Amino acid sequence: MTALVTANDLFRRVNHVIPSIEWATMAEDVDAIQRLKRERNAVILAHNYMRPEIFHGVSDIVGDSLALAREATTVQADVIVLAGVHFMAQSAAILSPEKTVLLPRLDAGCPLVDAATVESVRLMREKEPEALFVTYINSSAEVKALSDVCCTSSNALQIVNNQPAGKKIVMLPDGNLARHTSSVTGREVIAWEGCCPVHQALTPQEVIALKQEFPEAPFAAHPECRPDVLALADFVGSTSAILKFARESGARTIIIGTEAGILDKLRKDSPDKQFVLASEALLCADMKKITLDDIEKSLITMQPAVTVSRKISRAAKKTLDRMLSLSS
Repeated sequence: MTALVTANDLFRRVNHVIPSIEWATMAEDVDAIQRLKRERNAVILAHNYMRPEIFHGVSDIVGDSLALAREATTVQADVIVLAGVHFMAQSAAILSPEKTVLLPRLDAGCPLVDAATVESVRLMREKEPEALFVTYINSSAEVKALSDVCCTSSNALQIVNNQPAGKKIVMLPDGNLARHTSSVTGREVIAWEGCCPVHQALTPQEVIALKQEFPEAPFAAHPECRPDVLALADFVGSTSAILKFARESGARTIIIGTEAGILDKLRKDSPDKQFVLASEALLCADMKKITLDDIEKSLITMQPAVTVSRKISRAAKKTLDRMLSLSS
């Protein structure tokens, strides 16, 4: 058996964002989590927006929604601890029904999920019976089960481009992502009128002011941003795509138009570059709810466990499997 990785060992992964004096206050929780992961044969999957002590510290696998969905299907473990929000844990439970999926905070949600209810999707299905429903992964299992295929911000363009020419498409629940996808692909898309309130809060005025302050800096934006903000972007992509763009860009300063949690990873990957957050409003409270203490308690009690009924899971899994097959 390999030696247990301790808080002292992990400090090398976090010392660029967490001072040693602060890490010392977390060491007891970190060591407990490391022991519990081994005892439970558990892995921690963490989204790019997580707190640094989780993302850079105790996590085993990190990434955006697409990456985490893929990893959930292949990870060798009995237990998945999802450090993210509820729909991500549901997706992991659907894709790996044989595993126990823990979400340390059940109240870590996503407002986009609430923008598309089962009732509203059924009504749209009745109104557009010939349409193909492309549903953002930021949705409930029940809504996925009523859909034809899922997508993420990483693969939305690819998913839509893979649909039959001339086929009417309804894209939900993020209207900004739908409009961006339509504008890039040239496909006619009926956009659901939901939005991420964090990305929606970024205004073109804020971006213009920063472009004036940093005239040589490209602006990289997430497609959940509003259209008048995306119109100012030099690059539009998912969190993983923004990370890749930043690594490969020759620019010394880059303006970032997505949730603030990505900044630590950007600075670690490219310590010689300056990253400027486009707005102080780009902070998702739900993505910051899970703490080390929550993860430790979850691994001790094996709760809260996220489950999806067999009927819903079977139908929802088809939409996720189609997504993964089209974006492999």
